[in-house]
Amino acid sequence: MKRLPFPQKLAIAVLICLHLAVLGARFLAPHDPAEQNRAFALAPPSRVFLLGTDEFGRDQFSRMLWGGQMSLATGWIATVLALGMGLGLGVAAGFWGGWMDAILMRGAELFLALPWLYLLLAVRAFLPLSLSPWTMALTMALIIGTVGWTRPARLIRGVILSAKEREYVYAARGFGASSWWLITKHCLPETYGVLLTQAALLLPQFILAEVTLSFLGLGVADPAVSWGNLLEPLRQISIIGAYWWMTLPVLLIVAVAWGFSALEDVLATQARAKSG
Repeated sequence: MKRLPFPQKLAIAVLICLHLAVLGARFLAPHDPAEQNRAFALAPPSRVFLLGTDEFGRDQFSRMLWGGQMSLATGWIATVLALGMGLGLGVAAGFWGGWMDAILMRGAELFLALPWLYLLLAVRAFLPLSLSPWTMALTMALIIGTVGWTRPARLIRGVILSAKEREYVYAARGFGASSWWLITKHCLPETYGVLLTQAALLLPQFILAEVTLSFLGLGVADPAVSWGNLLEPLRQISIIGAYWWMTLPVLLIVAVAWGFSALEDVLATQARAKSG
């Protein structure tokens, strides 16, 4: 593999460091994210509050670390669900074809045509507001993942259609190999590159979906913390100009998107080199 350009190395390094920092929030956060210091409401960055405080005097740096756990976990769970559904349905459509392929792919086209953000908002509006923070995060992940299976399924279907026509697959079938054997031993290994590339594409999208819902007040609600509800005060335009440090969580979202974009580019390059 060719040496990675410095911007890609930097982006992936930032992504890894960000995940490690979020995972280590219990050790790295200097304050309890829910601890209020009313005397320091909207205080600027200082030695005590590294990135300032919010309107209740809560340490922004600590809340950004802890909030990342909720947002990243939602994105990862939704991605695993979407890829799992996409893998299962894509393999079924590509390997068996026929009426199963027709039904699954028409269903995928229907899901692709749906305005997913409005669908998320509609589904969330019907859910009770009294759900616990992690129950809410899991519910959002289930909704987002269920909506996001279509593209992986279509790509995996194409890979399976190609893989099952290989000569060694025909030979194995001729020797009496079962469909399960052919799928697990010969077809599934061909999908790993697609799965990794799709994971790098879907993760930032799903994290942004959680951020959007929480920003709009339909996701994780205060006093629990996620990157989305950290940005909720920015709905007041006056906050942006007067208290600039309240916009800093945006940089985390940009860093995540940048890192996963670089990772997806690396994985796609590797996949093209392998297929070529």
